[in-house]
This record gives sequence, C-alpha cells and structure tokens, in this order.
Amino acid sequence: MSVMIGLVIGLVLGLTGAGGSIFAVPLLMLLLGLPINDAIGIALGAVAVSALMGTLSNWRAQYILWVPALSLGLGGALIAPIGKHIGSQLPPALLLIGFCALAFIIAGIMWRQSVTTPERANVLRSSHRNENDLVTPICRFSPEDPFDTSPKCIAALIGCGLVVGLLSGLFGVGGGFLIVPALLFITQVSMRQAVATSLLIICVIGGTGFTSFVAGNSSLDWLLLAQVCFGGLLGMLGGRLIADKIAGPQLQKIFALALIAIAAITLVNKLINGVI
Repeated sequence: MSVMIGLVIGLVLGLTGAGGSIFAVPLLMLLLGLPINDAIGIALGAVAVSALMGTLSNWRAQYILWVPALSLGLGGALIAPIGKHIGSQLPPALLLIGFCALAFIIAGIMWRQSVTTPERANVLRSSHRNENDLVTPICRFSPEDPFDTSPKCIAALIGCGLVVGLLSGLFGVGGGFLIVPALLFITQVSMRQAVATSLLIICVIGGTGFTSFVAGNSSLDWLLLAQVCFGGLLGMLGGRLIADKIAGPQLQKIFALALIAIAAITLVNKLINGVI
C-alpha cells in the first residue's frame, strides 16, 4: 500500500502543476493510519526524492533556470524548518483543518487553470520531449536591468520562496501550485522552463523540510519512507511514458476532483472518529 501511495506522488508530481504530496498526506493518514505530522514528514521526503529524479532529467535538457531556482529555493529552504516547527506545536485537529482548506484551494486553482489556460495543462514535468522553447528570462519588476543582477526580481523570488517554504513546512506540500505561476509572472519564461525549474525548487524546499522533520523525530519509519520513495520513482518513470498521451485539461480536472474527494473523506473520517 505504501508503494501505491508513492506511485500517486510520482504521477501527480509529474503530470500536474501541483505537488504529489498534497495527495500523499491524506492517503498516508487514511490508508496507513499515520498521525498528520508523521504523514507530512514522510510526504516531504518522498516528494523531494521524486523531484530530484525529474530534476536530473531536466538538467540534461537545459530547461532549468538556475538564478530563479536558487533564489526561490533559498527563501523556501530558510523558512521550511520554521514552518515544520510551527506545525509540530499546533493541535493536530487544527493542522488537519488547515491542510484540507489548502487542498480545496489547490484543487480550485487546478480546475480554474484547466478552464482558463488549458494549454498550460499540456506542459508536464515528466514529459521527455525536447522542444525548442527556451526563452531568455526577463524580470517583470526590473526589465531595464540584466536579470541576474536585478535586486527587485531576486527579492520577489525570495519572497515567494518564503511563502512556499512556510506552507511546505506546515503542511508537507511541495508548493508547485504556487511556484509555477510565480515563475511565469516574475520571470516571463516559457511554461516548460517554469515547470522544469519548479522541480528543482520542490526538491530543495522539500528536502530541507524533511531534514527538519528527521531532526525532531527519532522514531521515523525508514522502511515506510523507502517504500513510498520507491513508488514515487516508479510514478515519475511511468509519467514519462504516458505524459504526452494523456496530458490535458481533462486530466487536470480529474486530479482536482480527486483531491477534493480525498481531502473531504479524510476530514469526515477524523470527525467520525472524534479527532476533531
């Protein structure tokens, strides 16, 4: 079952704009009975490993934008451990309600994107097609300066990273639903460059959040983590095989509805069991 959960992480991470961890947390709670804080920690580790594999592929294709990735990733890496610490101090019921609310928001963003900008749903992290759509980054906030040295643009990227890192540490989400739109708005690059760069950022922020989780949790189930990570790698590999055949707005709508259903079932289950 843990391998199947990892498979979902890898597939969703590779096939949509949202990280697979948003699915992993409720599935780990529902199917394996993990407390929410343990589920968040396992999800962070699994999504970081899956994102690393996708990053290596995109690195060879030269789609990664290093300055935006390092700037946004730095902001996220700085704040993710703080978010994880805050989450560990919150009542599990409040953390679960916050997570489910975030899941509903992400599902709404996915649905809206599939309707308003359906062409974006065709560009996937797990796609292996090499297309000539490399664009020189231009900073929206400081177009008169070279991108690499624009303080306004770097500050905007770090600021976005802080928000993503806080959410990642709190709820175990990869942050792809925020990272891709932020990169497209701040840097004005192609969609394929944005989704490729987002994988590296997810890897950095997720890895930092997971490290913080391990530091404060001596009873981590490493075998469970390994099984979920293995499933995540299989999901990313499977995504590469089917991405170009099934990508599109309809698939994104299905994922959005599935996310709403899983989050709602998790919330109701905890209500019935008297956790909330």
